[in-house]
Amino acid sequence: MQIETARLRLRPFTRGDRDAIHAIYADPVVMRHVGHGPHRTPADTDAALQAFRRMLQSRGISFLAVVERETGRLIGDAGLYPVEGADGEVEIGYTLARDAWGRGYATEAAMALVEHARTALSATRVVATVDPANAASRHVLEKVGMTADGERIAYGRPHAVYAVELTPPASPAGRPPSG
Repeated sequence: MQIETARLRLRPFTRGDRDAIHAIYADPVVMRHVGHGPHRTPADTDAALQAFRRMLQSRGISFLAVVERETGRLIGDAGLYPVEGADGEVEIGYTLARDAWGRGYATEAAMALVEHARTALSATRVVATVDPANAASRHVLEKVGMTADGERIAYGRPHAVYAVELTPPASPAGRPPSG
């Protein structure tokens, strides 16, 4: 799984990415709305990267390294995860370094991931779970066409759920594929 946009490359993490992504995952400001918060040790980051690798190998989707194409610099992660028990549904997520905020990178990556879910995965729905206090992330989700779709408890606290229903890609003749 590799995705390119005008400014970004989303690709599987490599061993050489560990220090750069750990610096992002250890930043308490970056991670204040993410999961269980900042990673305390490089071992925490290693465990996350191993989980991403296993998911990619077993399911074909996972969180990926987000790299600026122009500089080659790793600026965060973004990816898709299967939603257990919900056929055709995937969850989107992203985490970017502070110095990458405000440049439209999260929106660019999220748009590419939603399109990948629709075309390559034939997903019927993309969801996101977001801390209600994370206004910037909610804005990104809205810009990619997602709308509020309830609440759920994640990581021991309430989160807003956002979702978008996907239509199948058009066939070459402009008609939905028959099936």
